[in-house]
Amino acid sequence: MNERMEISFRLNGRPVRLETDPARRAIDVLRDDFGLTAAKEGCGSGECGACAVLLDGVARLSCLMLAAQLDGRDVTTAEGLGTPEAPHPVQTAFAVHGAVQCGYCSPGMTIAAVELLARNPAPDRGTVRQALSGNLCRCTGYVKIVDAVLAAAATLRGEDS
Repeated sequence: MNERMEISFRLNGRPVRLETDPARRAIDVLRDDFGLTAAKEGCGSGECGACAVLLDGVARLSCLMLAAQLDGRDVTTAEGLGTPEAPHPVQTAFAVHGAVQCGYCSPGMTIAAVELLARNPAPDRGTVRQALSGNLCRCTGYVKIVDAVLAAAATLRGEDS
């Protein structure tokens, strides 16, 4: 049985609509139907965080979500955080502090960081580490990533970092 459903949601600030199998994974809809490839399929089982997106402002793993769960929601991918000309402060801080490394985990990391800073604008290192604990980086350690999140927090508070 190949059931189809029309779903509509806001994607990176714009209303979108498509007809699809409601049982498709959200990551496949975002990547294949909308060409948004920042969310990566790392593990495909919710272990690595590379597929994270913001769903109504909360970081969620798109590899574990169904297309039907997007209906009526506000979805933000890493592409929707900023633009190449005006990146989000978290994206800028990742670049400036060398936290991008190979870049595979960076979209998920930045999504998790943006969610953290929206609910806690002044986190300490431990809070940042805890908030990013669902996101795996296979390159190196997390020092530069945590430094970047703390720098972005300072920037968002209007402080020099």
